[in-house]
Amino acid sequence: MAIARDLVGKENHHVIAVIGDGGMSGGQAYEAMNNAGYLDTNLIIILNDNKQLSLPTATLHAPASPVGALTKALAKLNSTTKFRQLREAAKDISKQIGGQAHEIASKVDTCVRGMVAGAAGTSLFEELGLYYIGPVDGHNVEDLVNILNNVKAMQTSGPVLIHVITEKGKGYAPAELAHDKMHGVVKFEPNSGKQLKLKSSTRSYTQYFAESLIAEAERDDRVVAIHAAMGGGTGLNLYQDRFPDRCFDVGIAEQHAVTFAAGLAAEGMKPFCTIYSSFLQRGYDQVVHDVDLQKLPVRFAMDRGGLVGADGPTHCGAFDITFMACLPNMVVMAPSCETELMNMVATAAAIDDRPSCFRYPRGNGIGSVLPPNNKGIPLEIGKGRVLREGSRVAILGYGTIVQSCVAAAELLLQTLNISITVADARFCKPLDGKLIKQLAQEHEILITVEEGSIGGFSAHVSHYLSLNGLLDGKLKWRSMMLPDRYIDHGSQSNQMEAAGLTSKHIAATALSLIDEPNKLHLPNLHVNFR
Repeated sequence: MAIARDLVGKENHHVIAVIGDGGMSGGQAYEAMNNAGYLDTNLIIILNDNKQLSLPTATLHAPASPVGALTKALAKLNSTTKFRQLREAAKDISKQIGGQAHEIASKVDTCVRGMVAGAAGTSLFEELGLYYIGPVDGHNVEDLVNILNNVKAMQTSGPVLIHVITEKGKGYAPAELAHDKMHGVVKFEPNSGKQLKLKSSTRSYTQYFAESLIAEAERDDRVVAIHAAMGGGTGLNLYQDRFPDRCFDVGIAEQHAVTFAAGLAAEGMKPFCTIYSSFLQRGYDQVVHDVDLQKLPVRFAMDRGGLVGADGPTHCGAFDITFMACLPNMVVMAPSCETELMNMVATAAAIDDRPSCFRYPRGNGIGSVLPPNNKGIPLEIGKGRVLREGSRVAILGYGTIVQSCVAAAELLLQTLNISITVADARFCKPLDGKLIKQLAQEHEILITVEEGSIGGFSAHVSHYLSLNGLLDGKLKWRSMMLPDRYIDHGSQSNQMEAAGLTSKHIAATALSLIDEPNKLHLPNLHVNFR
């Protein structure tokens, strides 16, 4: 934006970038600073430093301590006024000399650093070519305004970084006292800060995953866990409490998390790289080149797969099925319930010759019967299952949306006495070709259902159907998936309604293919199914 301003000739137009210290643990921040220092155009960068390189929910018993060496480095920084003054003088000299000005200025700059740096040295930011100002009290508004006005008044400042120190939750007592509880909130009572959470008879899928992983780690000391500053969000705070030496918080650095896990796998460990589905997008290059290409047995536990409610489109796990199932060596799974999730944790732990992944949603389980001691049973790779037998119509679901498929089948049976088959795919890669062929050959209609984007599970099924000539006859095949757009914030149930993936939508799709148009009033029935 600063370069665009210069190119179009906008005057008195200031560009300000704001980044938190957590964002500084990712590589792109340094790529941008390196480029900004080289381009040397006017740019104001505000570093909001609240000592939260890892989210405050990372540990079980208390807010997390800051993660990474960067925290210590930021704490030691002070502005070097002499350096800035001398460097500005060097710039003026280079303009007067002309010719190889950049090289000469660089040498002068180096000499200046040697004269003023002393034993302490210059800050990393100044090494990258940014003027460093700070640390500044971020809660002193008057000082902040004066500093910003002074920086804006500099005609040829180049890139300037203002290091602002703040306290998370400052000014609101409940947040100051409980960073871990007030980082992300549901509806709450403003005076007390008490959050109004609905009670459930079941635990979250996240917690079932953590308990299952603990069960695996108790039996195999090679099992290790990695997360990117999301111990509480991923449930690994429970794992860390049990195995503190085998749980690694790498900070908000998903790319590093993936390659870190790859290194562990290369040395014979069994790493579970636990990252939100949408956040794994940041580390996808490493998934491809550092894991899948090398065929390293990293296990990716992708939390928040599918729609995530109030967290909105930025956190929606819409694309993981598509971008993971296209990789040649990846085993791709999704459980239909919490019991199946535990089985898939055990399955991934048993896979030692290639990478694997499984996705699971935000929200609570359905109350299925758990395995003894939370220790799952490894599944046969690429093997699905039929949950209920019917005729004419078969629904093949992938992931927890299988429960909506079952609800749709029950709805049709109760209201119209129509019996349909429901199957749980379990695996997107490798597909259960035998199951798909059976469903296609024994039914008039086949519907695939997934809570993922175009190009995912249904695309793999359609590819299999076409290659095996199963679309050449009378089979009617339809796919149901997330629409090709971002779904706005809302409750998960409202989002599913907007996406057209409720049990009533599934039932209506089946009914529309049975050629009984007089019964298409079904979607308007008031039912208690999802």
